[in-house]
Parts: sequence; structure tokens; C-alpha cells
Amino acid sequence: MNRDSRPWWRESTSEQRYALFAGLIGYMLDAFDVMLYAFCLTTIMKEWSLPPAQAGFMVTVTLLSSAVGGILFGVIADRYGRKLALMLTVLVFSICSGLSGLCQNLLQLGLARAVLGLGMGGEWAAGVLLISETWPSRHRGKAIGIMQSGWALGYIAAALAAATVLPILGWRVMFFLGVAPALFSLWIRTRVKEPKIWTKTTREPDAGGRVQRGFWEIFSPGLLRFTIISTLISAFVMFGYWGLFSWMPGFLAAPVVEGGAGLSMVKAPLWTIPMMMGAFCGYVSFGFIAERFGRRPTFAAYLLVSALLVWVFGSTRDASLLMLLGPFVGFFGSGYFSAFGAFISELFPTRVRGSAVGFCYNVGRMLSAFAPTLIGALSTHYGLGGALAFLALAFAAGALCIFFLPETQGRELT
Repeated sequence: MNRDSRPWWRESTSEQRYALFAGLIGYMLDAFDVMLYAFCLTTIMKEWSLPPAQAGFMVTVTLLSSAVGGILFGVIADRYGRKLALMLTVLVFSICSGLSGLCQNLLQLGLARAVLGLGMGGEWAAGVLLISETWPSRHRGKAIGIMQSGWALGYIAAALAAATVLPILGWRVMFFLGVAPALFSLWIRTRVKEPKIWTKTTREPDAGGRVQRGFWEIFSPGLLRFTIISTLISAFVMFGYWGLFSWMPGFLAAPVVEGGAGLSMVKAPLWTIPMMMGAFCGYVSFGFIAERFGRRPTFAAYLLVSALLVWVFGSTRDASLLMLLGPFVGFFGSGYFSAFGAFISELFPTRVRGSAVGFCYNVGRMLSAFAPTLIGALSTHYGLGGALAFLALAFAAGALCIFFLPETQGRELT
């Protein structure tokens, strides 16, 4: 059979499939551990008598530390390998999830979530690098889109745990479930290989006989524009995302008089499952659509539709309409993340790709880290629904910024 007539996945090698599986499952487990707190949020608030701003600040702490983790593990990935970085990040966020279940006060929980954030931020960067450098350009967008869908799978798993475990065994047991992913690092160690392009680059000297690796190169004149704009885009879209999805379970469960949707604690997690099924489809489909129409227009279209949907979603209290809109909010409000892995990877050379991916994505996350706190504060004046509608501006700003970067569709990594 002619190679061009075969389905795209039939062209993959075992090395590429293992890399994709490692990135997919790693990101799924990352999402599971991180979103456990979002589903435990209202329960912890009641047990510890926390105001919404303080409860939201725990998410802010995690996001701030994730920015540090993303930069740190990006540098580790450049120096010591994508595989090692991925293993370490899985271990960090798994262990710290278990420690979260042992916390007795807000300070202890904040420390546990801060260290968990280090692994959370680094895992995405390590997985993206592994896949980007293993898969060819013609399928890179599809592969990273599939990896990104792991977030929706992890979110759904956390929602199911919240609907079944949380009402019976409480929030501490929920966090203990997050220790299990640590075992996945053993599989990564035995099956996953370092990308050949990274192995070759780390051994190649420059004209002066030195191996070319250095974090500060991403601020050099030739790369500075890419670094700044990629970071701004990341900040805008993650401000919208974390502001929306950190408070989504709380919005659905909060009484109507408080600006919420008025669903019960059991129904609220289940209500998010159709939304995450839509997100799964959005993540996977983005790569196929972007390879047909280009990375920039597809990214902008997803964000502009997100801006409209989040405003409508935050303004309605009709349960049937919320259920109908949920999959579309998930599809467009999450699917654009599939652009980041391929887009940032294709803008930077291999010797600093890990540093660039880690910095741009996670400093953007740091700048967006106050979104959950801001939404919590705004909710006291406008209700959660009104506060969520404010996020439409962030999505629109991200859509505008993408056109200040070049189109990278079909670009081979160097």
C-alpha cells in the first residue's frame, strides 16, 4: 500500500506511540491531581470556614508555583532529557496530592499545593517536548492534540471521584487517590526513549567547540519577539481558562441567590462530565483542523467562540440550557490548548526548546494565576455567574495576539 493512502496513525513507530502514550497518560494524571482541589473546594470552604477569595487563592498558589516548575523542568529537560523530566514531574505532583490530604490548616495546604504546582507545570512541558521531537511535522499537531485530550480525561476522572468518593469518604480521601499516578513513572522509565533530535543536539558542539545549551538564549534578539508574544498569549488564554474552570464546579453548585446555577453538590460534578467530553473532542480535533486551515486562524476562531460562550454560560441559570451549552464550552474553551505544544516548539531551536516551552507557557500561567482569586472576589459583588462573564475579554485578547506570530504549520524542527 502506498504510504500516503494509509491512515496517519499507521505511519507511526513504536517509539512515537510510546512517547504519545506517556504524554497522554501523564497529562491525564496531572489533570486528575490538580482538579481534585477544584471539586473539593466548596467542602473545604465549609469545613474551614473560608471566604471565597481565600479558597480561590489556593488555586493561585498552585498556578504560581507551576510557573516556576515549568521553567525549572524545561531547563532540566534541555540539560538532562525529556524522559527524566517527565518522570520527576509525575512523582512530584503525585506525592504532593497525598500530602494535601494530611493538611490540618490553610498554611499546610498552601505549601502542599505549591510543591504540587512544580510538578504540574513541568509535566506539560516535558510531555510536549517528548512528542514534538518524536513525531514528524505532518502529524505533530494531531499527536499533541491527542496528548492534550488527557486533561479532559483526567478532569472526568476527578469529577467521577467527586460524585462517588467525596460525599461518602470526604475530601481527604480524594487527595489520597492522587498518589496512585506515581507508579506510572516506572513505565516511563522502562518503555520511553529520548528523542533522537535532542540526543544529537546535546552532543553537537558549536563553532567554538562548545555544546550549545542556554536558557538565556530565548531572550536573544532573534528569539525575543517569539518569547514575549507567546508568553502574552499564554497569559490571556490561561487567565480565561483558570478563571472559568477553577470555579466551574462552585458555580454549578452555588445557590441561585449567590449567583450560582443552584445544582446540588452531587449533581455539579456530574454536570461537568458532558463539558469535559466536549473538551476532549476539542483537544483532539484542533490538530486536524489546524493542519487543514493553519494554526493561527484555528486558534483565533476557538478563542472568539469561547469569549461568546463563557458570557452566555455565566448569564444563564436554566439547568437544561447549561447542560446544552456545557459540551460547547468545553470544546472551544479548552481545545485551543492543543495549539501551544506544536506552536511554541516550532518557533524555537532544539537546544533551547525546553526552556522556551517551559518559560512561555508557565510564565503565562503565572501571570494568569490571580484569575481564580479575582473571580472569587468579584463573585461577592456580581455573583459567580457575573464574575465568569468577565473572562470573555481575556479570550478575545488572546485571539488578537496570535496574529503577531508567524504561521508554523508544516515546519520541521531544527
